[in-house]
Amino acid sequence: MTTWNIAGSLTVVPAPTRTELLAEPVAKALAALAAPDEVGVAEIDPGLADTAEFCAAYGSPLSASANCVIVSGKRAGEVRFAAALVLATTRADVNGVIKRRLDVRKASFAPMDEAVALTGMEYGGITPVGLPGPWPILVDQAVADQPELVIGSGIRGSKLLISGAALAGLPNAEVIEGLAR
Repeated sequence: MTTWNIAGSLTVVPAPTRTELLAEPVAKALAALAAPDEVGVAEIDPGLADTAEFCAAYGSPLSASANCVIVSGKRAGEVRFAAALVLATTRADVNGVIKRRLDVRKASFAPMDEAVALTGMEYGGITPVGLPGPWPILVDQAVADQPELVIGSGIRGSKLLISGAALAGLPNAEVIEGLAR
């Protein structure tokens, strides 16, 4: 079993042993990973799912949290989506790096209701694990370099603990230097 130095007061167990703490697409995608037992899950108060509140309540460092945002843009009438994963201490470069990667005129955060419907995950818990197949997962280099991270689990009532290398190895993941500012 993995020991998580960033867990603070969380009780972390191997994620495959507590699939009820995961959104359905996350549980399915986790089962397909090369080493699913190396991903941890911890139950939390859903009211404390937002990053700053979570870190304060559970003693997990903000510098070890990564946020996943869904970005969309249009090109020739086609809506293009991507997920961007950046450290919680940074912001995704939506109208620079992401806009160029999606090859769209304007990129913006996808509307909440649309992001929730398309991902099958709860707002505030969206995670790169289990996203729709064709979407690129843009991972900031600083995220990929982290040995331990806390990310969403697809629901607000838990968090995943995972390595940056595992995130960089997800299907459709692209590690990008300078994705975040």
